[in-house]
Amino acid sequence: MNHEDFAIFLEDFVDLLNGLEASIVKMKQQIARLVGVSEEQRADFKREWSWNPEAIKWEKVQGAKGEFEKSEDVDNPEFKKMLKDLAGHGGKLTRNGWFYWTYKNGSVVGRKRRAKRGARQG
Repeated sequence: MNHEDFAIFLEDFVDLLNGLEASIVKMKQQIARLVGVSEEQRADFKREWSWNPEAIKWEKVQGAKGEFEKSEDVDNPEFKKMLKDLAGHGGKLTRNGWFYWTYKNGSVVGRKRRAKRGARQG
């Protein structure tokens, strides 16, 4: 297997994992609808967020899979709290309909709106 074949394999594998993630999210939403309470609502009742994403400077970016936002607002205390929260969740989390992730360098965060029915803004 040459370098190009391996790169194609990795791209296909990532696509597979993304598809699995999307299927799991849909199944969780269906279960939440069946029991009458969304997972996000349950999480919000249990957890008080320590950071405000609206107090962080975000810039719109066009990526390979569409538009998203990223921030390098490292001097902002809210950004620092967000980084700490992300670190506690393995660098990825979903909050109020937004998916957040930390870049490999650890000082840049991306976020993208998740398409969820009934997601609360906040």
